[in-house]
Amino acid sequence: MRIFLGVTGASGALYGGRALNALTAAGHHVGLCISDAGARVISHELLGEGPRPASYDDVRMRFTDMFAQAPGAVDMLDPDDIACSFASGSSGARAALVAPCSTSTLGRIAHGTGDNLIHRVAEVMLKERGQLVLMPRETPLSLIQLRNMVAVTEAGGVILPASPGLYAGPETIDDLIDFVVGKALDVLRIDHALFTRWGEPRIATTGDDA
Repeated sequence: MRIFLGVTGASGALYGGRALNALTAAGHHVGLCISDAGARVISHELLGEGPRPASYDDVRMRFTDMFAQAPGAVDMLDPDDIACSFASGSSGARAALVAPCSTSTLGRIAHGTGDNLIHRVAEVMLKERGQLVLMPRETPLSLIQLRNMVAVTEAGGVILPASPGLYAGPETIDDLIDFVVGKALDVLRIDHALFTRWGEPRIATTGDDA
């Protein structure tokens, strides 16, 4: 399955990383597009180099190397390349996830005023009745942001806030991240085992009582 994954400049770059890991591990073909602001967040949150990377392309490559898994394939897409196949309704791609999704990106998509590849792919998913999942990581939310979420929902997209559930007994940050990424994959109808579902026995981890 061909899936577009956009990573924008909201805090929570690890959400995008874990999504890339899960999608490629499952054998999907991922078109990965990291905005310049997204690269700044990756540089700061994941690479520990501060929010002003010397090379955006280097950050994108290191992010891919860090999370992509065989047997999936990854096409690294330039955010300015609105002529790539994912930008066309005839490409055959029918699923897109933006994780994390900045509120600026949300606003662009909600009002059809996009100016980069991530915005364009989102518009294509909506007009072609494909699957679009946006994962905002922002709190609190202004009325403008809430109305933008309603607009995207009315147009056929899914707003999936980065709000991890606690009922599975998460023990690490990865557990919290995986819960949210797993919910996004559920919406995209992609099988995974990223979290324990309600009613299923909890998977024992080191330190649990025998």
